[in-house]
Amino acid sequence: MLETNVTIVTGAGQGMGEVHARILAAKGASVILTDIDTAAGEAVAKDLRSSGHTATFIAQDVASEADWQKVIDQAMERHGKVDTLVNNAGILVRIPLEELSVEDFDRMHAVNVRGTFLGCKAVVPAMRVAGGGSIINISSMSGTVANMPGMTGYCSTKGAVRLLTKAVAVDLAKYNIRVNSVHPGTIATPMTKSYYEDPDMRKMILGPTLMERPGQPDEVSEVIAFLASKGSSYMTGAEIAVDGGYTAV
Repeated sequence: MLETNVTIVTGAGQGMGEVHARILAAKGASVILTDIDTAAGEAVAKDLRSSGHTATFIAQDVASEADWQKVIDQAMERHGKVDTLVNNAGILVRIPLEELSVEDFDRMHAVNVRGTFLGCKAVVPAMRVAGGGSIINISSMSGTVANMPGMTGYCSTKGAVRLLTKAVAVDLAKYNIRVNSVHPGTIATPMTKSYYEDPDMRKMILGPTLMERPGQPDEVSEVIAFLASKGSSYMTGAEIAVDGGYTAV
C-alpha cells in the first residue's frame, strides 16, 4: 500500500505518534520518526528495524526552524524525497483560563501551531522533488468544539491547526501537495487509562460520543494511512473527525 512512501512522523516516540509510525511502517512506508525524547524515539525506531522495517530516528524540537531543516536534510540524504509528513507532535496543558499563564499558552502554541507551520513549510522542497505529497496535520475535536473546561489554550491551538491546514492546502495545491487535518476524539492511550477506569471521569470525558466508548490509537492511524495513500488523491483541505460521533451532536 505504501511501499515506495517516505514518511516523517513527529512526536513518534510514544502515544499515538508511535502507533502511527508502526502502522505506516507495517504498510510498507520508510518511516522517519522524530521526537524531543531521544531515548523513546530511538527505542521505537530500533524495534521497527528489528521487525524488518525501514525506520530512522532524528531528535527534533518541532518549534525549532533549524531542527526542521536538519530533519529534511537528513531525509533527503537518506531517501532523496519525502512523500508524507504527519505533523503529530503536540502538548496539552489543561488549566482554567484564570490560572493559565502566558508561558503555558505560548508553549502550547509554539509546539502545536508553530511546529505544524514550520513542518508544512520545510517539507515543500522535498515533496516537490517527489512530484507531490501528503501533509497530514493532527488537530483534535478540541479544534472544532470546546469539549470541557480548562481547554482554552489547547482549543485555541487546535482550532488554529484546523484553519492553517486549509490555508496551506490552497497554497500548495499547485505542487500536487495535499494537506488535510485529522481530528481525533477521546482516544484510549496508556496515559489516559486510569481516566476510563473511573466511571464518573469516563462519563465526563466521553460526553456525547455516539459510539459510547473511547477510540483506539490504531483507529486514528488507519485514517492517516489512507490520507498518505493514493486512495485519497482527490482530498485536500479536508478535516476528518475520528471521534466516535462526538462532534455530530
